[in-house]
Amino acid sequence: MTEVTTHQAEEDARNEEILIYLNGRIVPKAQAVVSVYDSGFMLGDGVWEGLRLYDGKWAFLDEHIDRLFEAAKAIDLDLGMDRKSVISALLETQNANEMTTDAHARLMVTRGTKVRPFQHPSLSQSGPTFTIIMEHSKPQIPRPITLATVPHLRGLPMTQDPKLNSHSKLNCILACIAAQKAGADEALMLDVHGFVNTTNACNFFIVKKGAVWTSTGDYCMNGITRQKVIDLCRANDIPVFERNFSLVDTYSAEEAFLTGTFGAQTPVGSIDGRVIGTGELGPVTTRLRELYKELVVNS
Repeated sequence: MTEVTTHQAEEDARNEEILIYLNGRIVPKAQAVVSVYDSGFMLGDGVWEGLRLYDGKWAFLDEHIDRLFEAAKAIDLDLGMDRKSVISALLETQNANEMTTDAHARLMVTRGTKVRPFQHPSLSQSGPTFTIIMEHSKPQIPRPITLATVPHLRGLPMTQDPKLNSHSKLNCILACIAAQKAGADEALMLDVHGFVNTTNACNFFIVKKGAVWTSTGDYCMNGITRQKVIDLCRANDIPVFERNFSLVDTYSAEEAFLTGTFGAQTPVGSIDGRVIGTGELGPVTTRLRELYKELVVNS
């Protein structure tokens, strides 16, 4: 089976010539480089945010900028820019690349360049480093993805809060590697109590008897698309529950899907070798996709 990911996109030759925002400058891709002493490269000390461009509009821009600033405050990182300046940098990068739709932006902020190669934040005396990578990116997922449950957990908030969009993603990367070793596309991760939580890259939902279930949210990324799906269910008389549920519940689901900024709602065909429902995109997921598209257009 050909491997797919939730961030798989159509090949686009224009991405070889993209311009990147780096510390106040718009530079060609080859010149968008940072120091090996940068806090993000050295320690994963930074936060990021992903946004998607639909028909000239960055979907749910205010919520994404809010989450970026909240994450920066959580790690005591001064972005060195206010909200207006961050949005201005985003639009400047968009205009420089002449992008109008089907684009994805990744805003990344690190604590900046260190004077010595050690972890203490006081050694980051030149910064922050702020960059925006913007690519032509149209999702192209040829089939429902497959998941495998892995031993890597979404942990407690006193270790590394899973709600934080930090550069330190090794736990999720190891989970993804474990899933691929098991022959799946991505990893299904449990929480510290053994309940189904999220995947290594996206939030996770199932459909049981026409009702939509997702985790309590205690151990998963505070996904903006996740919340939009929950809100859409509530506004359109689709029963929705944020609850604890197990793998036993999951295997017998009629549908399963993932949510994220890039893929919106991605169907899941099988989990741990068990086909979910028909193994194809289901009616509830299809309806939520349609409602989500309407929401993006009208927001």
